[in-house]
Amino acid sequence: MKWLPHTLFGQIALALFVVLAIVQVLGLWLLLEDRGRLNYKLLAEYAAQRMAGIATVLDQAEPTERPMLVKALSVQPTMLSLSVPWAVEKIDESPDARLFAAEATRQLPQPLEIQMLALERIDPMLMGVHPPPRPNHPEGGHDSVLSRGKLFARTYVAQIRLHDDVVVTFHHLLPVPATDLPYRLIALLVLLGLATTALAIWAVRRLTRPLAHFSRAAAGLAKNLNQPPLPESGPQEVQQAVRAFNTMQRDIKRLVNTRAQALSAVSHDLRLPITRMRLRLEGDIAPELREKMARDLGEMDSMIGHTLDFLRAGSDTEPMVAVSLNALLDSVIEDMEELGATITRQGQCTHAIRARPHALRRCIANLLDNARFYGGGNIKIGVEETDTAVRISITDNGPGIPESELEKVFEPYFRIESSRARHTGGTGLGLPIAKAIAEAHGGTVTLTSGIGEGVTATLVLAKLSA
Repeated sequence: MKWLPHTLFGQIALALFVVLAIVQVLGLWLLLEDRGRLNYKLLAEYAAQRMAGIATVLDQAEPTERPMLVKALSVQPTMLSLSVPWAVEKIDESPDARLFAAEATRQLPQPLEIQMLALERIDPMLMGVHPPPRPNHPEGGHDSVLSRGKLFARTYVAQIRLHDDVVVTFHHLLPVPATDLPYRLIALLVLLGLATTALAIWAVRRLTRPLAHFSRAAAGLAKNLNQPPLPESGPQEVQQAVRAFNTMQRDIKRLVNTRAQALSAVSHDLRLPITRMRLRLEGDIAPELREKMARDLGEMDSMIGHTLDFLRAGSDTEPMVAVSLNALLDSVIEDMEELGATITRQGQCTHAIRARPHALRRCIANLLDNARFYGGGNIKIGVEETDTAVRISITDNGPGIPESELEKVFEPYFRIESSRARHTGGTGLGLPIAKAIAEAHGGTVTLTSGIGEGVTATLVLAKLSA
């Protein structure tokens, strides 16, 4: 899913937010549900208590006083009638009705017979219920929900038989559970959710920050083997991973240094017999043989030198300083033109860059030398400057490189025999050295080419930070 975050921090934060949102919504729903049930229970108990109280008053009153009491006590939501006979059918035996009757019976000081009726439509005239008159009604008539033959929601109709067998019919409207939202409670839950989310995000960020440092260090290990070790902070598992990474970095650095020292010693030992052989060539040897042996010894010496240069390409023995790229390019171009190259340059770099000048000079010289050997000597250099980097493109007019070989030419000792090495005798280390130096500077070297279209080498370097 494209909309999902790709980082560990984003995924954990999103999961926590979704879980908290679901919990908050469910909690609010449960609170509202419980509040509605409690509200309805309290009001229903009040209705049963009111019914029992009215029945007690009517039971204790004189028969002549009861009609006046019924008229006085018939106030919404409870309407009374003394004219409805005791029902023998349509008795409501539902659990709610039984609970309601039981609650009313409990509220009575003296036991009276109570029954709950279930009626879908109530005819107020049959019940003897007379709603209060509505003003401006023609003929002094009455209008109400009951007179229109409609029932209120949650309406109970009950009958109570007094001790003198008088039947009192109650029509009581139980309230609908409250549907209004408790805004203060919602605001409290939202505030609690936001505070919990912020705390969770802070905790996740604190846990994942060492992993971000770990990722950057792992990505930069190939470019700078001598980068400082990571601080061993964070949870125990992260500390163990960082400690293992630092140990691995030390081991790799020690292995590379040991390899470089061994090759350097071997190269030094090889140069001694090469020098002795050159001295012996000055003896009585045929000129043709002397020339061939001298050429072989020169190639051996050159290969040893290029191998040592490749091993030293990514080292940081030379300090990083501010370098004027324009002056460096002018110097390298001048050397290449003395070797017979024709170079056309476009663009300037107005800001300094941080670099190791001798190593960077070797990188650019290798790229130009590669273009001079394999591109016919006609070279175009373009310099483009952005806010953060400088792009140097070097284009030749040679036969080009197949697309499948563009990455392989950066491998040590790799040569494309059919189009290049046969005429140059190169060691296959020029481009690998240039790439190693560029990556040691935090830059990149890439090649683009097509058969018969020449090769464009692009060197990208970061500018000097303020």
